[in-house]
Amino acid sequence: MKHHLRSLAVSAFVALLPICSALSAPGEYSPVTDQRLRNPEPQNWLLYRGNYSGWGYSPLSQINESNVAKLKLQWAFSTGQTEGHQSPPIVNNGYMYITAPGGVLIALDAKTGQQLWRYKREPPAEMLQLHPNNRGVALYGDRVYLATVDCHLVALDAKTGKVIWAKAVGDWKSLQYMTLAPLAAKGKIMVGSSGGETGVRGFVAAFDAETGAEAWRTYTTAAPGEPGGDTWPGDSYKNGGGSIWITGNYDPNANLAYWGTGNPAPWPTEGRLGDNLYTTSVIALDVDTGAIKAYHQYHHNDAWDWDEVTPPLLIDTEIKGRKVKGAVHAGRSGYLWMLDRGDNKINFIDAVPYVNHNVFKSVDTKTGRPTYDDSRRPGMNKKVTFCPSLWGGKDWPPEAWNPKTGLIYTPANDNLCSELPAAEPTVYKKGDLYIGYPLEGVLNNIRWKDGVAPSSIGEIQAWDLKAGKKVWTRKFPTPLWGPLLTTGGNLLFAGGTLDRKFRAFNATTGAVLWETAAPSGVNGVPSSFEIDGEQYVAVLSGWGVDAERMESALDSLRGVPHVAGPQGGSVLVFKLEK
Repeated sequence: MKHHLRSLAVSAFVALLPICSALSAPGEYSPVTDQRLRNPEPQNWLLYRGNYSGWGYSPLSQINESNVAKLKLQWAFSTGQTEGHQSPPIVNNGYMYITAPGGVLIALDAKTGQQLWRYKREPPAEMLQLHPNNRGVALYGDRVYLATVDCHLVALDAKTGKVIWAKAVGDWKSLQYMTLAPLAAKGKIMVGSSGGETGVRGFVAAFDAETGAEAWRTYTTAAPGEPGGDTWPGDSYKNGGGSIWITGNYDPNANLAYWGTGNPAPWPTEGRLGDNLYTTSVIALDVDTGAIKAYHQYHHNDAWDWDEVTPPLLIDTEIKGRKVKGAVHAGRSGYLWMLDRGDNKINFIDAVPYVNHNVFKSVDTKTGRPTYDDSRRPGMNKKVTFCPSLWGGKDWPPEAWNPKTGLIYTPANDNLCSELPAAEPTVYKKGDLYIGYPLEGVLNNIRWKDGVAPSSIGEIQAWDLKAGKKVWTRKFPTPLWGPLLTTGGNLLFAGGTLDRKFRAFNATTGAVLWETAAPSGVNGVPSSFEIDGEQYVAVLSGWGVDAERMESALDSLRGVPHVAGPQGGSVLVFKLEK
């Protein structure tokens, strides 16, 4: 459960020096330039989702639908950490970088798995950690950048692990924290603050890659006198949420970075009537100045905790018979949103439900603004059931786009609803939860769609954007928390099921072509790279955080004791058996 209280036993607040291996590094480090980030080499995985557009696509095709059954584990590496491991293995010409819960960053030889160095930043012992996970690093120049749970941005030498600088981004005592991989572009390192359930004010901030000096900061809740400021009553914007959880995508030609924003706070809407811009939205920020150049709010005045934290995939394609600079997002609301990146405007094209839903009565065909069934709106003095659940049709795990198949793939959870009890009056208190519901009601909110346990919950769906229809669905009996990777070999890779399996699917048909069991559940973002002419696929296993919390809530619904699965994080690297 996303909002479950969880704190870790940690030692004193120190940043440990990296532990260096006695063995040699892969070779000379190749500085990561703007040009390389704009056109990443197929053999490397330089960004959170492989490219600035967020596709989760590798052009490599040596591993393909005809030979993927011969995929074998080449090497594995234990991180030494528990809880949810969610970062992608980032690879630059033989250097691999992964992150793990507990402020851990590890550099490895991508071919052999040999540790090159290890860095750990311990959070304050008294800090309440709602999400101890981390989703990866950014590479820029000869440095690697890490955003930490105690809300610091750290720059390290990419080859040695030496700390160059560390800058405070927010106030951890207010429970501002960071889980995302930073975004690097044009000499800036961009990060965002999480903590919507603790009453923080979300923001995106940019820092000079060389010095760490703050370049700009843009808040995701509009203040009085600003555009959108009239959508918040009184001073409610000051603790209004709008967290940034996931790395933004970037259009270099327009110089705009696209970020998904979280839910407003607190959850009950009675004290914050209005649209509450720019929560549950996509915002387009000028990378030079941080100015909001465009936005689209997926749903206004959110009452369902449907934060829309994954940014849209930037896909130039044909939708509904016309060529567009698309921005496509599988929303937590259970709708697939198709938008157009216009000049300083984000235009609505279409929205199609992809899981069962009962909150939106309709979506305006011109603006994309939904009309709600108010009987499904949680709030004061009423108990309400709504679908999809507050976990959404899709939570944080990102979609993927394959330009060869022309399909967008999304991980989904269907047949689940939520029941929230009557909301309680709540007052903001620094460093405490700011939800508005009794904690027990939040932790055990899941209900079956028809009152009976369904035969399937998790799904991978493939959608043809040109036709505006779903092409295939692969269903699973358990929930699915699997980020997706698709490749030029007509493959789609995903983990995320409770059986610890990591699988390869035919990207055209959805047929399962290969699978293997991991030591722990696979909640990491997969990546692919090539060394010495051989293609590899890599992923982190390590179950926990949101995925395990949903599993616990479902066990409670079934009336059975929750037995946690195997813990402990590992990097798993596969290649074809010779």
